[in-house]
Amino acid sequence: MTTVGILGVTHDPELREKYHLPLELIKELIVEFNPDVVCGEVLPHSWEQYRKDSAHRGYWGEPASEYWELIFPLYEEKKFEFVPIDWVELDVWTDFDPFHGYDEHQKQALNVELERWTQRQFSTCDSSVIPFNSLAYDTVTKQKYEWLEQVNPEAHVFRWICRHLIMIQRIKNAMKKHAGKRILCIVGADHNHVLYEGLMTDKNIELVYPLRQ
Repeated sequence: MTTVGILGVTHDPELREKYHLPLELIKELIVEFNPDVVCGEVLPHSWEQYRKDSAHRGYWGEPASEYWELIFPLYEEKKFEFVPIDWVELDVWTDFDPFHGYDEHQKQALNVELERWTQRQFSTCDSSVIPFNSLAYDTVTKQKYEWLEQVNPEAHVFRWICRHLIMIQRIKNAMKKHAGKRILCIVGADHNHVLYEGLMTDKNIELVYPLRQ
């Protein structure tokens, strides 16, 4: 049976330290899971660029810092298969900002509310063995994106629904290609609950989330 794990991280180095999910713990969790395959939140184009030139940092510094500082070096060391699963249409991404179309006063109020949601997410981190990986975190995160959907339904479809349809399908394609192997999905923690819900109905896999209880 194929074993699929989900590990949610934060892309911000300061937040990793503040909420006790440093790179050292992320590495420990990856090594402990012992994956044959890592599905990472990396654009396929950026992965190809990395394979051609490991110093190339993609667009906007993408992939996130944990890939450059930990996951890519671990890939070189452990020789696991790496599958890029992210999707972003860079030329139109900013046109679908969830606050697009609002005036400056409205944007200011919306950003304040978004920060409140973010702090609610962070308030759950002490409740789990792995910060950002818990039912409590996922519940607040789900509520946050339901709010964002109300703010801008079109942006939500583009940035959230479509993106996850593609990410999950890329994971499923990796599962087909590597049947019977151990596959670890490493993504920003806001994606955790969507990946879990998208994969949990597959009876042919053992789904592991969180990686530690």
